Amino acid sequence: QVHLVESGGGLVQAGESLKLSCVASGRPLSDVVLGWFRQAPGKEREFVAGVSWKGETYYTDSVKGRFIISRDNAEDTVYLQMLSLKPEDTAVYRCAAGNRSPMLVLTEFDFFGQGTQVTVSS
Repeated sequence: QVHLVESGGGLVQAGESLKLSCVASGRPLSDVVLGWFRQAPGKEREFVAGVSWKGETYYTDSVKGRFIISRDNAEDTVYLQMLSLKPEDTAVYRCAAGNRSPMLVLTEFDFFGQGTQVTVSS
């Protein structure tokens, strides 16, 4: 079991930046991939980014070059730095955790936080 608590959401204007944080707890995380998902009103949940214990990262195409995921293993914390935000980035962002798959991008996420709202106005 992994418990996840997000923070850092808010209301920003298009083009501005925002940084989300998520603290994980409940078990050692050396074999756990931490990530972020988002869900906009009326849309399905969407994978955003993931990071392994070793710092390997991967992103969905729509955020590549704008979002940066990182983790601090000493603090059991994962971050999502969001740059050049667009109105279409508006969603509830949820932190996630899953046991690392041999192929990183195939990791399944089993644990999710409650989420934090990100709203980007035009």
